Amino acid sequence: MKKFLKLFSFLFVLLFFSFQTLAAEKVEYLKTDWSFKGLFGKFDRSSLQRGYQVYTEVCSSCHSMKYLSYRNLAEKGGPEFSEAQAKAIAASFEVKDGPNEDGDMFTRPGKLSDKFVMPYENVKAAQAANGGAYPPDMSVLVKARGGGVDYIYSLLQGYEDPPIGMELDDGVYYNKFMYGNKIKMANQLSDGLVNYSDGTEATVEQMSKDVTTFLMWAAEPHLEARHQMGFKAIVYLIILTILVYFSMKKIWSRIKTEV
Repeated sequence: MKKFLKLFSFLFVLLFFSFQTLAAEKVEYLKTDWSFKGLFGKFDRSSLQRGYQVYTEVCSSCHSMKYLSYRNLAEKGGPEFSEAQAKAIAASFEVKDGPNEDGDMFTRPGKLSDKFVMPYENVKAAQAANGGAYPPDMSVLVKARGGGVDYIYSLLQGYEDPPIGMELDDGVYYNKFMYGNKIKMANQLSDGLVNYSDGTEATVEQMSKDVTTFLMWAAEPHLEARHQMGFKAIVYLIILTILVYFSMKKIWSRIKTEV
């Protein structure tokens, strides 16, 4: 009995302090209106296309998206580039292929079936180019980080000068939304960094929202289909409930009430 009480007390104290720590570390992220939130949420096609542009021009030099193929850019539910546009995008990249008949590797223009081109040959090359830090793959980054889209959106806008008295090592930057407030990735966004073809002003806030929307689609490419299925299921259950209700009412109406 005493052992049980000691174990219970230990677990209670552990859970209490864990809860306190989590509460203390809770961060209020920046908020914005996400078009894909809610039961009827859908991706903003223009935002997805702009987000792909930000990824390509800013993020892709360090971060891979190894689970995406260029054909995904033209699929329903995604950025929905035309097939011709997707082919042109793929062809703008050089893909290593082979071996050929002579046993040599060669490069060729990308095709729709190709995966997104990787920025580095391997993990060691990525770490060597980034001061020992490995830039994470962005394919499912939104799902891999607590806070999801709000965290990524906030992180991209969270760079500030460190508080007085806080010292940072070389190659380390202060970000108020990063876990521990220290990050090895320098601030990558600045107003006007990219030139949006649709005329949208490329502010840091806009680019952060667009690329985060693109990352959300990459992590959940079937989100819209799932929302539609959920809505149909709810309608079906409502109709079924109504039918069951009236059926039961009719059945019980035949039974005389006992006095």
